[in-house]
Amino acid sequence: MDFHPILWLYSLIQWVLDKLLSPTPPPPKARLGRPRIAVIGAGLTGISSASHCVGHGFDVTIFEAGDERSLGGIWSKVNNTSGLQIHSIMYRFHPSVKWVAGYPDRQQIVSQITQIWKKYGLQERTKFNTPVNSTRQDHHGRWIINEDPSLGSFDGILAAVGTCGDPKMPHMPNQEAFKGEIFHSSKLDGKTAAGKKVIIIGGGASAVEALEFVVHTDAASTSVLARSEKWIIPRNALVDGILALNIFGQETIFSWIPETLLKRFFYRDLEDLAPDSEGLFTETPMVNSDIFHQIRAHKAEWLRGDIVRFTEQGINFRHRAKGVPKGGPGREIEVQGDMVIMATGYQRPSLSFLPNEVFQEPYQPPRWYLQVFPPVHMSVCCNNCTYVNAIGTVGNYHIGIYTRLLLMFLVDPLARPQEYWMKRWIDMTSFLKAHAPTGAFDFFTYSELLYWFVFCIAINPFRWKWAPFVFLGIGSALPRDIVHREDQIRNGLGMKRRQHE
Repeated sequence: MDFHPILWLYSLIQWVLDKLLSPTPPPPKARLGRPRIAVIGAGLTGISSASHCVGHGFDVTIFEAGDERSLGGIWSKVNNTSGLQIHSIMYRFHPSVKWVAGYPDRQQIVSQITQIWKKYGLQERTKFNTPVNSTRQDHHGRWIINEDPSLGSFDGILAAVGTCGDPKMPHMPNQEAFKGEIFHSSKLDGKTAAGKKVIIIGGGASAVEALEFVVHTDAASTSVLARSEKWIIPRNALVDGILALNIFGQETIFSWIPETLLKRFFYRDLEDLAPDSEGLFTETPMVNSDIFHQIRAHKAEWLRGDIVRFTEQGINFRHRAKGVPKGGPGREIEVQGDMVIMATGYQRPSLSFLPNEVFQEPYQPPRWYLQVFPPVHMSVCCNNCTYVNAIGTVGNYHIGIYTRLLLMFLVDPLARPQEYWMKRWIDMTSFLKAHAPTGAFDFFTYSELLYWFVFCIAINPFRWKWAPFVFLGIGSALPRDIVHREDQIRNGLGMKRRQHE
């Protein structure tokens, strides 16, 4: 086997991160303490969050609507040809993850999720085939799941249902007349596009999944039919990381710089495909380099416009000029194909199992504290399931940080945010991003997210002792010991008694 110094160095870094930052798995059959957390969803975020909880000595129960085959969430449902578009160094959803490739495929990702699930003994704490339909607090303030006390009572809820549920498969005019094959972009295992003319409907993240399939199976040609242009950024960790450094989390007077550089050095002769009306920091970009290679090799085309109807041989498509809005006039053409891939995305999972009061305007998701804590219930954390658009990654260290923030809030009364101040933070962020074309919480960058975390800890001196724990998962025993001493002082001063009067 050849020696690759870069891969060796990457493996060494991962080994060090694992040794320094991974919480210690609990012994088998260990009785863990409170706070006890109900984790809803056994996907990447749910398994990572639960492992952080038990690794720090807190009990969890994971509720998963599907069977054990659903372990891994959306990654359990996509094609085997699917893989990470961002570099795996930006997808370290748990410190103990050990990638063997820069861009791992679906099978390796599910394997890492499963290994963490087993390493932290989460098998005995997972209830499969148990959809969560309701949550409420009893008279002790404990959370009851599905009105069933036998499922346990919990101090906190960590919702990890994600943003991708069941595939969207819209029916289009005259679709039954098409003589070729029609598949959703997530249902391509066992299929082949070899020698076929493929039509991909949609220009978002699901189109990337379809393109991976087309490239792997050597299609004769590919036509991507998109309603509008979408920013496409290269599959390059350095470029993606630099773009995520925009701490303002919105379009600024300097946004033209990365936009111009992308057009000049990445789009190059295909600059017509870059958006003019929407800035780079307004919507989640596609991370893909293959589409431009395919277009330049005359194996693919990207068409902007609206679908009129299916035909026997393909799709009638109203091809719009650049700048013409969706539904506007254009030239009608027939795009011929043997296979149509519906890259139409996924239904967003519902959060309707949460109490109605968390959805009251103007503090409804994603307008929550740090985007994941509803102000009326600081004991609820909706990790990775309220965001809309972002530049960065959904599978990185913030999963653990959000989880440890929830634990800190539950353990330490003096570090716990009050509803009034949670709402004031939301108002402040809305004011600071008042001129953002997307609104304050509909788009953010990873550096902005890190700023939120630092602000959250820095603004309250009683949280300072928790900083190593929150940011790195280090030293939970020391701050808990300090909290115990603080409780003794507060109780001695009669503060606890007065709080209940």
